Amino acid sequence: MTDGGTAPGGGSGDRHGLRSGPGRLLVTLYAVFTVGAASRSLYQLSTRFDEAPLAYLLSAGAALVYALITVVLVRGGERARRLGVAACAVELAGVLVVGTWTVLDPSAFPDSTVWSTYGMGYLFLPLVLPVVGLFWLRAGGARPAPARD
Repeated sequence: MTDGGTAPGGGSGDRHGLRSGPGRLLVTLYAVFTVGAASRSLYQLSTRFDEAPLAYLLSAGAALVYALITVVLVRGGERARRLGVAACAVELAGVLVVGTWTVLDPSAFPDSTVWSTYGMGYLFLPLVLPVVGLFWLRAGGARPAPARD
């Protein structure tokens, strides 16, 4: 089964350029952030919701966005690419809005979110990932759809 073309970072048959290089790293990072943000927010929502509901709900929302982007990167195809661009734009906007909000009014967030202070608690990866994701998707990193048998 081939993908009918090539993608950045991969040769013919390398589905979406995700078997090696930057595509694989991008998918791996998004998958790790999905699991990390989801597990953290589920724990916080179920045990400490009353302490910082906004922060915990925002982290759960971030986990959903990360999961969507992970699936889009793996799936490929033009429709998935467009959805991925939109999801990365939402993620970037979320990081910028929440990051700025937490800097200007730290009391609004008694506990941090994945996107607090632009993702500082996560080595600023939440700020970098959507930018890299947008470049990858716009360059065609998720364009080829798998061949259907």
